[in-house]
Amino acid sequence: MTKTTRLQKYLDRNGIKYDIIPHRPTSTSLESAQTVHINGKFVAKSVILEDHLGYLMAVVPASEHVAIERLNAILDRNMDLTPENELTELFTDCEPGAIPPIGPAYGIQSIIDEDLLHCSDIYFEAGNHRDLIHVRGKDFTQLMEGAPHSRIAMH
Repeated sequence: MTKTTRLQKYLDRNGIKYDIIPHRPTSTSLESAQTVHINGKFVAKSVILEDHLGYLMAVVPASEHVAIERLNAILDRNMDLTPENELTELFTDCEPGAIPPIGPAYGIQSIIDEDLLHCSDIYFEAGNHRDLIHVRGKDFTQLMEGAPHSRIAMH
């Protein structure tokens, strides 16, 4: 069992109970979901965007993509995907492509797709490509308290 130090501290500080679900190494959150036989709509993934105002973590179901144009219109911003080399500097305790979708743990502003707020259980990458973390939906919402939500995902 491995998870990021910042993530573990954030979960513990917030009194969140969680399970670690190990799986074979995968390269995407959706592949992780499929490997452990979980519907991708219950797996939250992070997409890091940026513009002149800074970084933003968009959190969407693993089975979806961020609708960047829609998100830019909602927030009145002009964001684009953050280059991979910047992500390794921001998330030093995570493997590339396995960033947990808990922006507050990293001090990064977040926005959540509304569909994730209606899930009884949420799963997400633990900062590596071998473990998923499982939390109750209400605990995930607590972890993301204060983050705005909207329909930001598309299939």
